[in-house]
Amino acid sequence: MDLKGAAVAVLISVLWGANTVVIKMGLEEAPPLRLACMRFVVGGAVICLWAWATGRFAGFRIEPAEWRPLALLGLLFSVQMAATNVGTWLTSAAHASVLINLYAVHTVVLAHFLIPGDRLTIRKLAGVLIAYSGIVLLGARQVAHGSPTLLGDVVVTVAGVLLAERTVYLARAVQRLDPVKLLLAQAIVGTALFVVVSSLVEPAPTRWTLRLAGSIAYQGILISGFNFVVNLALLRRYRPSALSAFFLTQPIFGVIAAALVAGDPLTPDLLIACAAVAVGIGLTSR
Repeated sequence: MDLKGAAVAVLISVLWGANTVVIKMGLEEAPPLRLACMRFVVGGAVICLWAWATGRFAGFRIEPAEWRPLALLGLLFSVQMAATNVGTWLTSAAHASVLINLYAVHTVVLAHFLIPGDRLTIRKLAGVLIAYSGIVLLGARQVAHGSPTLLGDVVVTVAGVLLAERTVYLARAVQRLDPVKLLLAQAIVGTALFVVVSSLVEPAPTRWTLRLAGSIAYQGILISGFNFVVNLALLRRYRPSALSAFFLTQPIFGVIAAALVAGDPLTPDLLIACAAVAVGIGLTSR
């Protein structure tokens, strides 16, 4: 990693770190799947504007062999986002921030099996065990105290695994597919799926407030637009495990944002889990 790449990686990590808190705010005004759908619509529009402004739509055409991987990516992203929003809805913003950002550790494990040359060393294995031990501690205390957020914690953990799989999938796909196609596949498939599913299972009304508008703008413009475009550019140049070094700030910033904005309590088990995940990410990235 050079200095420029490191600075960009830290910037998107800070934005991603606060994203869970922003999602939680939006969930106070709209159901989980409907909120994800609105994020996809805004994010897709931002991606289209970026592609048009940079001339990437010139000669744009999806080859027959590209439909299947693009559809699979869109489906994977949709399931991951559904799990993220539903899990965040069922748990606290602080818990969701720690658990979703465990994806950086999951990524290192998956990369060992799926990306040639990205091997799981002793140091990386130690980082994986430390990070997972913190999550086990958090989960054990939840079970012992009968916490109502336990189900949400489990769902967000599954979302983190899916996010790791998508990161590895993108790292491989971006080497042979146009980034615009990858980004639009996620937005289009996600929007189509969530329009249908939300209309069937989410009868609750949407409250159109400034808080909801801000949440959608943050998720759609900064996360689905800016962050995804920049992340794909980083994945074209650096290994996923190398980028993980700078993603260790995500759970830290997420927990801080949850405490300051959402008022979530910083319990000892939460702080230990956050520190374990951050240390794990740091070790697995070396």
